Amino acid sequence: MFMETIYTPGVAHLSYVVGDGGQAAVVDPRRDTDIYLEAAYRQGAKITHIFETHRNEDYVTGAVDLAARTGAAIHHGSQLDFRYGHPANEGDDFQLGDVKLSILHTPGHTLESISVVFRDLAFSEDPLGVFTGDTLFIGDVGRTDFFPERAEEVAGMLYDSIFQKLLPLGDHVLLWPAHGAGSVCGSGMADRNFSTLGYERQYNPALRNGDRRAFIAHKLAEEHFYPPYFKKMEKYNLEGPPPLTELPRPKPLAPDDFARAMDSGMQVVDVRSPEAYAGAHIWGSFSLPLAMVPAFAGMFLEYDYPVGLVVEDYAQIDDAVRGLVRIGYDNIAAYLAGGLHAWETSGRRYGKIPAIHITDVEQRIDAGDPFTLLDVRSKEEFQSGHLRGAKNVYLGDLPRQIDRIADGHPVTTYCNSGQRAMIAASLLKRRGIDLVENCLGSIAACKSLGCEME
Repeated sequence: MFMETIYTPGVAHLSYVVGDGGQAAVVDPRRDTDIYLEAAYRQGAKITHIFETHRNEDYVTGAVDLAARTGAAIHHGSQLDFRYGHPANEGDDFQLGDVKLSILHTPGHTLESISVVFRDLAFSEDPLGVFTGDTLFIGDVGRTDFFPERAEEVAGMLYDSIFQKLLPLGDHVLLWPAHGAGSVCGSGMADRNFSTLGYERQYNPALRNGDRRAFIAHKLAEEHFYPPYFKKMEKYNLEGPPPLTELPRPKPLAPDDFARAMDSGMQVVDVRSPEAYAGAHIWGSFSLPLAMVPAFAGMFLEYDYPVGLVVEDYAQIDDAVRGLVRIGYDNIAAYLAGGLHAWETSGRRYGKIPAIHITDVEQRIDAGDPFTLLDVRSKEEFQSGHLRGAKNVYLGDLPRQIDRIADGHPVTTYCNSGQRAMIAASLLKRRGIDLVENCLGSIAACKSLGCEME
């Protein structure tokens, strides 16, 4: 018997491979599926079942491709008309050797959400663990804002799913959710991927009170960002995404050819560090540090135009491609051969974004210098402590709120470390705001030096 957790960075996605007796099941697979085949192969098992706890919004499912490669059956909640797979209903059981997987209907995050209860029949019929999808997280619960016209109803559904179906499984039961800290599907998740239902009952802030009305009121008061790419993910994950027989292989383009491709509409994503982007970058490119590609690319890139990459070295290409493919960007056409050095030596112009130290920002604030201090963190992060006089516009909302920024003054962006701030600075540059700089280090540097915050 085996159970393996697969963590996908960027989208903070958790998927699982579990099996016994030469059979294996995968729960909530990501789009690049080799990792599941390798996990099953190591155990001498064949993947026979695939479970999707719900129609995910923040990444493309790998269920269809994995089923095509293995012959496994796909199972998901029966309350949504998926164009592939088989409906699963509460009470359905699936056995793989001594592993028994049972379906619970746990709506709230979505109407068709299911949880999959894990039992080890070699020891007991009692539950040992449960795959909860986006119903219950470690340190939080799923968001319920996808049905605004039924907001109170679906928040009540989530409460009932947790308190009437999941928690009664037993305090000892292990919790295996579909996301961890950093996911846009919740907030306040713990920075660990292990817990029990009993621990969450006692320490999860959303569960401590236990009162249904208070739970619903808490969910109704939440504010979540809805990235534009969610609609694309929902469509793909309902109908089945385009097949992915292999990862795209972007071709190397010399600077002249790369520039011509840009003139024809190619979007340029620079995955180098914020420090490298600050020193020199291609005008009009997006700064998306490599680790942040899957989390933020879908907020800014168009699906109808090809993508070109600027990388520090060849090794970054595979990670960038995987991050883009996981959120549905398949047309990754090219990368800049020779990197920024080749661009520079070709004589082409490049842009720069000045970096400013946190102590210099403080001096400007004290002096009352006219500049816009832009905090691009979430509202919750901003409220937990921010630089004096800062204006808060969440990074994902920035393209729609440029008018709040373009006031003629220099703009200094900051976040927790300077990475999201560089993404924001590149967006502002693309929209014609030239006097932009980035506070590298940002709040982390501020805390290290003990500077004043509000």
